[in-house]
Amino acid sequence: MIRPTSDKFRWKDVDVLPYKEDGGTHFKSISRQTLFNGENDLPVEFRYFEIGAGGHSTLEKHHHQHAVMIIRGSGQVFVGDKVTPINTHDIVHIPTLTWHQFRATNDEEMGFLCIVANDRDRPQRPGPEDLEELKKIEGVGEFIRV
Repeated sequence: MIRPTSDKFRWKDVDVLPYKEDGGTHFKSISRQTLFNGENDLPVEFRYFEIGAGGHSTLEKHHHQHAVMIIRGSGQVFVGDKVTPINTHDIVHIPTLTWHQFRATNDEEMGFLCIVANDRDRPQRPGPEDLEELKKIEGVGEFIRV
């Protein structure tokens, strides 16, 4: 069992880690905590991500899907071909091979829980041609950060 600490959105004996370990992707003001990592024949990873005000996750896609629940703050998310406002308790499904990016756009921190398969591929970043196509979608060019 993992219990919360006296600090909100922190768990006892769970390290607060950088969002991405390789540093080769573009993101701003985001951390992660792994709360559950595939124990007892449940092959998923359950994580908490926190994005600082004005921060964003990497623009990426991958073969695995994941589900996200916003538990702190608000912002916006880009999934596929649409930018949508997100608020506490909203659930976002990221389908396979779908471009996506989260942003804390409302001058507040945004935190979310994410569940993903333990056995998963590495994210793919957009190339110049991908970016050109994405920027043609209404509202997306202004939203994405790369």
